[in-house]
Amino acid sequence: MLKLEGVSKAYRVGTFGGKELHAVRDVTFDVGDGEVVSLIGESGSGKTTIGKMILKLVSITGGSVFFNGVDVSTLEGGALKEYYRTVQGVFQDPFSTYNPIFKADRIFAMVRDEFYPEVKTAEWASKVDASLRSVGLNPPDVLGKFPHQLSGGQLQRFLIARALLLDTQFLVADEIISMLDASRRIDVLNLLADLKSGGLSILFITHDLSLAYYISDRAVILYRGRVVEMGSTDKLYYNPQHPYTRMLMATVPRLDKKWEDVRVELRAQEVELGSGCCYYERCSPSLRRAGCALERPPLIEVDQDHLVACSPELHIGSG
Repeated sequence: MLKLEGVSKAYRVGTFGGKELHAVRDVTFDVGDGEVVSLIGESGSGKTTIGKMILKLVSITGGSVFFNGVDVSTLEGGALKEYYRTVQGVFQDPFSTYNPIFKADRIFAMVRDEFYPEVKTAEWASKVDASLRSVGLNPPDVLGKFPHQLSGGQLQRFLIARALLLDTQFLVADEIISMLDASRRIDVLNLLADLKSGGLSILFITHDLSLAYYISDRAVILYRGRVVEMGSTDKLYYNPQHPYTRMLMATVPRLDKKWEDVRVELRAQEVELGSGCCYYERCSPSLRRAGCALERPPLIEVDQDHLVACSPELHIGSG
């Protein structure tokens, strides 16, 4: 359904834009029909940038995004409108999505005005009612309320219900439960699982390994804008190959070590990226090879549906 081929994004930074910041570098992966793929990485890894490029909220510097075989960058006018009828996004902070001076259900009226102006009022009200109930909301309890009168979980479900009013085939879910309390997270995850069973494809962007394992069929591990490992979720979780993936598994919050201490340790190791392995400075000295600082290792298939840019067992260097 959706495929990224060598997608990159660079921003001009510094005085007079004299430098480039590469947020995403040569990313390639796909999401099939009715599949959930988790895009996993720490803050600054380029996850959200990839989601925004898919949604055409930011331009692509290099490479292509294809949806059902069509290059998304070529879409304009009516074709772009049809794209948004089938591809939607839900982002991390639901409160920032709404204008506080308008009632929250105004987003449904906007969908009607833009995509279904011919639908009668009574029929539209019925569609909105069904959409809200499908995401676990009772319409009389939430309609007519301002954003501040609803919880983050309710507002997030509003956004999912909005997507369901369209002919949505693909959903970019960017950290959509990170701001929800624990009691609501599982509800939203189960909702996404139900939507998947109904044929919806989902790119689930997260930094939370446990959530990704719970919901996804496949996972893509992103480090500083580059894919370092990807494949079926079970294989990545039970047989991680790349040193970074192994480090992620090892740094899942534990009782014997504060996560903030781990973050400080990791940040201290970060350096400016060169042309070599993006993970070079963090990698164990015992795993580095002579060419690691100069050459970026390619993704190699170590098992069916399991690719990795580096594995100590393969003796291919570190990447």
